[in-house]
Amino acid sequence: MISNQRLQITIDGFKDIVKADLAVLDTDGRILASTFMDRKGYDRSFQNEAISLVESPAESQTIRGSLFFKIFDENDLAYVLLVVGDGEDMYMVGKLVAFQIQNLLVAYKERFDKDNFIKNLLLDNLLLVDIYNRAAKLHIEMEIRRVVFILQPKSEKSNMTIESLRSVFGDNKGKNYITAVDEKSVIIIRELEGEKNKELERIANEYLEILKKDGEDVIISYGTPVKELKEVSKSYKEAKLALDVGTTFFEERTIFAYSSLGIGRLIYQLPLSLCKMYIHEIFENKSPEDFDEETLYTINKFFENNLNVSETSRQLYIHRNTLVYRLDKLLKSTGLDLRVFDDAMAFKIALMVVKYMKHVEETQY
Repeated sequence: MISNQRLQITIDGFKDIVKADLAVLDTDGRILASTFMDRKGYDRSFQNEAISLVESPAESQTIRGSLFFKIFDENDLAYVLLVVGDGEDMYMVGKLVAFQIQNLLVAYKERFDKDNFIKNLLLDNLLLVDIYNRAAKLHIEMEIRRVVFILQPKSEKSNMTIESLRSVFGDNKGKNYITAVDEKSVIIIRELEGEKNKELERIANEYLEILKKDGEDVIISYGTPVKELKEVSKSYKEAKLALDVGTTFFEERTIFAYSSLGIGRLIYQLPLSLCKMYIHEIFENKSPEDFDEETLYTINKFFENNLNVSETSRQLYIHRNTLVYRLDKLLKSTGLDLRVFDDAMAFKIALMVVKYMKHVEETQY
């Protein structure tokens, strides 16, 4: 059904044009929207008349100079419209307003049906034959390149909603679909024309910049493009995994692509028992979390600079020998020399495994 707010906006617009008071009632005669100043008096005066029309076979009737019209949702009675005004054109006004509201019902129903279909498509709840049949009914093309983006606000106080994103991005002439399957994020299924896979990062950045101007701080993930509608759920699952993996291992980033998750994607799918075994093999009774903040910061900066001692010491504003001393100290305590690629890789993986284990523990409670 149409929201009462939308009904109010519609009849307010008509009142400005036709200079007549209008009201929309439900089938029990209760007011849903009205241009009357005194709603209480209006309810007592017209409720019984509206109910009498509902119970009669007539589609409209005139009572004490006021016109009542039935508004149908397909074959079901949805609303009763009341028109109060002077002039011979009031019947025509009523028919026009009723027609407009009836068209709104059709549009809202089509949007609801399409949104419901898209949600079930993303969640993989449809049989292949249902996808083909419902897509044809809703005029959605099957063989178009599409990709799924997930937009998640960083703050719980965000005002980002499906409707707000639709107003910002629009539906690109019905080619892009904006929906949600949970309360945390909003999903954009974007049709691709000439864009290549490497251009998806640019599109994600465009989304970020537009939302920043609206005061929204978000993180974005996306899957890989698919060629058919039936594969959209695959791109959604990839985007969801990219969001989970990205926020676990790469906190400094705001855009996560499924194709660029690297080793993080592998670690995220490891059983917890195997992770614990790996940490024990590398550190015995220790853990990367046991190191002080300065040591961990030094290690991460060393990795960021591809194990380059000179560049790392420069960025840390310390002497080269000081950095060498810290690495030697780490070698004595762990047996791992981070200047050696294999040892550095083992330590890097260990840091990511610990992050993953912590993430699993937090999500279990």
